[in-house]
Amino acid sequence: MTESLDMEKVTTAPKGEIFAWAMYDFANSAFTTVVATALFNPYFVKVVAGDEAGLQPGQGTFLLTTSICMASLAVVLTAPMIGTIGDALACKKKLLLVSTIVCVIGTAMLSQVGPGAYVAGIAFLVMSNFAFGTGENLIAAFLPELAGKEDMGKVSAFGWAVGYIGGLSTLAVCLWYISYARGLGQTAQDFIPVTMLITATAYLIGAIPTFLFVKERARPDPSVAGRGIGFAEVGLFFSTGFKRLGETIQHARRYQDLFRFLITLLIYSCGTSTVVSLASVYSQEAMGFTETDSVKLIFVVNITAALGAFGIGFIQDKLGSVRTLAIALCMWSVATVSAYFCTSVNLFWVIANVIGLAMGASGSAGRALVGLFSPQGRSGEFFGLWGFAGKMAAAIGPLSFGLVNLATGGNCRLALLSTTIFFIAGLALLLTVNEKRGHEAAVLTAVVDEVTQ
Repeated sequence: MTESLDMEKVTTAPKGEIFAWAMYDFANSAFTTVVATALFNPYFVKVVAGDEAGLQPGQGTFLLTTSICMASLAVVLTAPMIGTIGDALACKKKLLLVSTIVCVIGTAMLSQVGPGAYVAGIAFLVMSNFAFGTGENLIAAFLPELAGKEDMGKVSAFGWAVGYIGGLSTLAVCLWYISYARGLGQTAQDFIPVTMLITATAYLIGAIPTFLFVKERARPDPSVAGRGIGFAEVGLFFSTGFKRLGETIQHARRYQDLFRFLITLLIYSCGTSTVVSLASVYSQEAMGFTETDSVKLIFVVNITAALGAFGIGFIQDKLGSVRTLAIALCMWSVATVSAYFCTSVNLFWVIANVIGLAMGASGSAGRALVGLFSPQGRSGEFFGLWGFAGKMAAAIGPLSFGLVNLATGGNCRLALLSTTIFFIAGLALLLTVNEKRGHEAAVLTAVVDEVTQ
């Protein structure tokens, strides 16, 4: 067994490279915080699909959740294949560059979406969300190449925490601009489009260290290495990807804990993705927050989430990712039920920050667990499956919220309460995942792959 393929012997990469890797989380969190949570989603519901669109109550939220569903399904259909091709060609970094450029362009184009232009808004939302989801999978696939088993949790948590800092930084700049624009008498229709340009710029600049300093350590598949890029070669690349993905699914028994966790992830992520995507909409519709108060809430919650992600890294390496994640899912469940009954603004702030802690913990622990279950040389493939599960959840969860909201005439409280079932069911399934056995299966697969090459 070679050292490069023995997951027990993988050493942590240089700190500078880990920081450069984490900077991608810094960059893409600008998109999730500003576009997908704090500013554009409520802007879409209230302005783009608002009165000038001539829609009925609840329809704007339904259109927003439908666009999230469409983008997530696109990632679902492509993530496993992109991951396997990235592994086969050792080109994850190149694919990441393409997805980054597309997301930056899509985000910038959201600045052109005004009142009533919900068709264009949906198109650019789908474009940017799809590219974001693809890039999220690809950057995560570098994790097993940068950290060994003992440091996987810490490195994942560091990236997650840096990501929240990036989202906060971009949101802070946007808040400053909004305050300035309001001082000039401008409305949301004037200043929200500019914040999309700010976000696109932050994404682009923040990602630069990743492309400069993170190394592509994977080795190309010998059957495709060194070939050109003609139509025949492209066909071979795809067939190689299908073959490797098919082998993973065919030998699911070998990866039973991985697949159990992916199902678990799919279920509980239906809840987490819904809360993250609709948080600002909920605070304004159900709690009566102003746009400014809603953005301030998201800002503070992201600080809490950063603390949760960073602190949980030290806990999960000792306690284990499964136990850590179980605690986070309990927090999610309690918080969503409490939010349904909550009528006090002060209490809602407390609940929101509990959600922030749970959000940081569950995100970091889940990514680290997939890293532990991923054989060396197949990280792109396995994180493609991670993306498959996560984005399927991002399609189902928000859409279920939108449907409940639409069916109840715009009752956001009942829509939020319905997400609790995802957390409870996910927790029940999580208890069937054996962390030690799943990691041992990954190590064994790496040895088999080395012998058979």
